[in-house]
Amino acid sequence: MKPTPADWPRLSSALFYEDARKAIDWLIAAFDFKVRIKVDAEDGSIAHSELTYGEAVIMVAEGSPKRAARFGVPSVSPRAAGGANTQSVMLYVDDAIAHCERARAAGATITMEPALHDYGEEYWADRAYGVLDCDGHLWWFSERVRG
Repeated sequence: MKPTPADWPRLSSALFYEDARKAIDWLIAAFDFKVRIKVDAEDGSIAHSELTYGEAVIMVAEGSPKRAARFGVPSVSPRAAGGANTQSVMLYVDDAIAHCERARAAGATITMEPALHDYGEEYWADRAYGVLDCDGHLWWFSERVRG
């Protein structure tokens, strides 16, 4: 398998928000993401963005029923889909409890308090919590405690 381009993980995801600019600010405050690139569109929306957490990269984009389909596919925030999610995002952090408290302080909805998930001696144990972001995307943040 060929190596990925410099500074890119093998897998990255794009998340759609009703207001990408507002979501980027929220993701920075709540989840400690860093902006790698943020390109403004002529209409004042975000044309493209890349946020990082360590080596992880997510792209945040505008998505609503009012916007034209991109690449032939409509893209909407969970808000426009009655809160439904078709995927969730999982990210490893150094301290799941502290990360949860930061998210809570920023107004995130915690769906599962930090808890230990032990899959047995032959596998691993993680401390993880579940959280909804400002538009209702489900995230899981995990800390490896044995493995």
